[in-house]
This record gives sequence, C-alpha cells and structure tokens, in this order.
Amino acid sequence: QVQLVESGGGLVQAGGSLRLSCAASGRTDSSYAMGWFRQAPGKEREFVAGISSSGISISYAVSVKGRFTISRDNAKNTAKNTVDLQMNSLKPEDTAVYYCAAVKNGLGTPRDEYDYWGQGTQVTVSS
Repeated sequence: QVQLVESGGGLVQAGGSLRLSCAASGRTDSSYAMGWFRQAPGKEREFVAGISSSGISISYAVSVKGRFTISRDNAKNTAKNTVDLQMNSLKPEDTAVYYCAAVKNGLGTPRDEYDYWGQGTQVTVSS
C-alpha cells in the first residue's frame, strides 16, 4: 500500500503563489510516477501536472503550463518520497481541491491509470 498526504493549500489572492507538497510513504520506491489533479465544484477532476519516476518526463495541462512547476525528491532510502507543485500567477479559476496521485511504472501523464490518491488539499484564489 502507498499512502499519500498533501499539504500546502490555502487562500491566496490572484497573482499570488502557493507551494503544494505530497508525501508518499509505505511501499513506495523510485519506480512510481506522480501526478497532481484538481477538482473544482461542479466540475470533473482534471489532470494538472505529472512527473515520471526518474523526473525526466514531465507533463502539464495547457491551462497551467508556464505558471506551475512540478518537482520530486526521491529519498535515497526509498522509504519516503515527496513531490511538490509550485503554483505561481494564480488565477481564480485555479480554485479547486488538489489531489496527489501515484502510479507504478507510469510516466506521469494524464493517460496513466493512477492507483493511489491522497485526500486532497483546498486551494482558493480570490479575485
């Protein structure tokens, strides 16, 4: 089992920044790709960004490209890995619950079938 815990959400004004973190623990190792998704009220969950296990392959949704940056830190002992989402130039339309997800042997793309999900963290951007 893999446990994912997100942190870093909150309330920010438009144009501001937030940094989300996802801590992965349990049966994790460096072969897991990680992704960030979000779901706004009344809307379907959508892919935001993803990163492969090596960190070489990175994908972004068109709506966040150039504003958001995903990165990961694979702990040497593989007991705990973290993936961050730096969000700059935030817009009110970025308001959503943000979820971290993991998939073994994936590339971190929206087409991966993610196996594990966190509980989510709320991001609210005021205008």
